[in-house]
Amino acid sequence: MSSLRIYVPVKRVIDYAVKVRVNPAKTDVDRNVKHSMNPFDEIAVEEAVRMKEKDPKTEIVAISCGSAKAQETLRTALAMGADRAVHVEVKDDSTLQPLAVAKLLKAFTDKEEKKPDLFILGKQAIDDDANQTGQMLAGLLQWPQTTFASKVEITDKALKVVREIDGGLETISTKLPAVVTTDLRLNEPRYASLPNIMKAKKKPLVKLTPEDLGVDISPRIETLKVEEPPKRVGGRKVESVDELLDKLRNEAKVL
Repeated sequence: MSSLRIYVPVKRVIDYAVKVRVNPAKTDVDRNVKHSMNPFDEIAVEEAVRMKEKDPKTEIVAISCGSAKAQETLRTALAMGADRAVHVEVKDDSTLQPLAVAKLLKAFTDKEEKKPDLFILGKQAIDDDANQTGQMLAGLLQWPQTTFASKVEITDKALKVVREIDGGLETISTKLPAVVTTDLRLNEPRYASLPNIMKAKKKPLVKLTPEDLGVDISPRIETLKVEEPPKRVGGRKVESVDELLDKLRNEAKVL
């Protein structure tokens, strides 16, 4: 197998352990909390690094579209094993939508002289749960896509992916270049060691803007209002089936 060039998009999101709350204006969630790399993107970085461990000539490029703080996420990817990073800086990443990100990634790919063999992305981000960027990117690039990957094998520029579906597992084989999105059970990401964190500070990080790439990132969807879900009401015991039916019909109004 010849050496690969792998692009791994990573997103800075609210940390999975933080309890998300709506801001007082009800226009968005409160973002003044701890952030970290999207967990599914960590899995994507880990998978790319494992491929590099099998072939040290493989190049891994971490890419993030977001505010200046996204560089922290890129440094994490570099500490995990990525070779270089690209930051497409956006002033307000809270309005950055999946199609815009896919267009930015496609434009960056077109701009690069040496094209990637593989994009590995998390299947979704835990903030918006959109599950769209990978599929849209594949469509824009006109590359084959294999989503929800739980196992990835590459041999002689051919890609074999086991993916999770409702009925079990599905195995897909395709040629490279391709787009893969990662599922939870693909691997367990490593922790970056302190020496690698220090080395990451010296690895190259290139800054770009949407204007540099000629991409309009104006949102196509407007969020009108954000509200927390209603608090759950405690359950009740009923004495008979007739009482249950009565409450379902007259109180819950589901019958």
